Amino acid sequence: VTDVSSSLKSLEYPFGMKKLVDLDPEPESRVEGGGQVRPTSARDHGDLSRLRSSSLEIREKEIREKGSEILREQLDAAKKELKLKDKECERLSQVRNQLEQELEELTASLFEEAHKMVREANVKQATAEKQLKEAQGKIDVLQAEVTALKTLVLTSTPSSPNRQLHPQLQSAGTRGACKHNGGHIRNKSSSGAFPSSPAKPEPPSVSVQSVTKEDREVDSVLYAEFLMWKEHPSLDRSSAFLNRIYREDIGPCLSFTRSELSQLVQSAVENNSLTIEPVAMSSLPMVKASAVECGGPKKCALSGMSRLCRHRIKLGDKGSYYYISPSSRARITAVCNFFTYIRYIQQGLVRHDAEQMFWEVMRLRREMTVAKLGFYQTDQG
Repeated sequence: VTDVSSSLKSLEYPFGMKKLVDLDPEPESRVEGGGQVRPTSARDHGDLSRLRSSSLEIREKEIREKGSEILREQLDAAKKELKLKDKECERLSQVRNQLEQELEELTASLFEEAHKMVREANVKQATAEKQLKEAQGKIDVLQAEVTALKTLVLTSTPSSPNRQLHPQLQSAGTRGACKHNGGHIRNKSSSGAFPSSPAKPEPPSVSVQSVTKEDREVDSVLYAEFLMWKEHPSLDRSSAFLNRIYREDIGPCLSFTRSELSQLVQSAVENNSLTIEPVAMSSLPMVKASAVECGGPKKCALSGMSRLCRHRIKLGDKGSYYYISPSSRARITAVCNFFTYIRYIQQGLVRHDAEQMFWEVMRLRREMTVAKLGFYQTDQG
C-alpha cells in the first residue's frame, strides 16, 4: 500500500481531538509505469480499513488513559481541598464555641456586678436616710434648746443679769435650792453643797436693756475707736479700743498685791476659764500650811489682807482654790461682765445700734472703775 498517509484526513473527536484516519476514504487511482492509472483493489481497501481501525483504537485508549489520569488528579486535588475546608470549618466551629462561652461568662459577670451595685446602692441609700433622720432629730433638739436658751437669756444682761443663769449673784438663802444648770458645777464645801458657776456665761443670744436716762455726752475719740473695733470685732488687744480699756480699766481693776496670781486671774478671765463659787461659813475648817498659800476663809489670796472670804476662785479645770474677799470678787466680776458683753458683740448676738452698744460698754467700764476704787454691793455675796 503506497501513499497511505496522504489519504488520511483528520477527524475531530468528542474530546476536542482531530481524527487522524478517514473511515470512508474515496478510492484513489494508482499510476503505473506506462502512465496508466490503475484503481486500488478491494484488498488494499480492506487493509487500509483495518489499519485505520487499529490506529483509532490505540488512539482512543491513550486518550481514555490520559483523561482518567487527569480526572484522578482533579479528584485528589478536590479531596485535599475538601480536607482543608473541613479543618477550617472545625477551627471556626471551635472559635465560635469559645466566643459563645466567653460571651455567656461575660453576661453572667455583668449581671452579677449590676446586682451587686444595686445592692450596695440600696444599702447606702438606707444608711443615708437613717443618718438624715438622726440628723434631723438632732437639729430639732438643738433648735428646741436654742429657743429655750434664747427665752432664758432675753432677760440676762451685764446690767441686769438673770439669777438663774448666774447663781453666784443669788442670795445666800436661795443658793442651796438652786439646781445645776448649763455649764455650772456643783461642788461641796465643809458644811454642805453649794452650786458654783464660772463668771463667764455665754448664752447664744442677749438683749441689752437701755441704760438709765442721765446726762451724758459721747466722747468722739472713744466712739470712733469703738466703731472701728465693731467693724471687725475680736478679743485681740492690739486694737486701739481694747488697748485703751486694758490700760485704763482691766489692768488697774485686776492689779492686786499678789502680782503673779493677778496675772493668772487675768489670763483665766481672758480664756473664759475662771470659776467663782461660794464658801459655806457655818463651820470653818482648820487652815493648813498649803491652804495659807492660797489664802483662807479669813485671808484674801489676792490682796493678802485679812478679810472674811465668802467666795473662792478656781483657774481652769485643774488647780487650787483661792479664797477671795468681797472687794476682790467685785473687781473680778466687773471684768468678767465686760468680757461677756464684748463676746456677745463678737458673736453677733447683740441686736442694738452702735450707740446703745457703746453706752453699755461705757457703763461696764464705769463698773470696773468703781470696783477698783473699793465700792461693791453687799447683797452680791
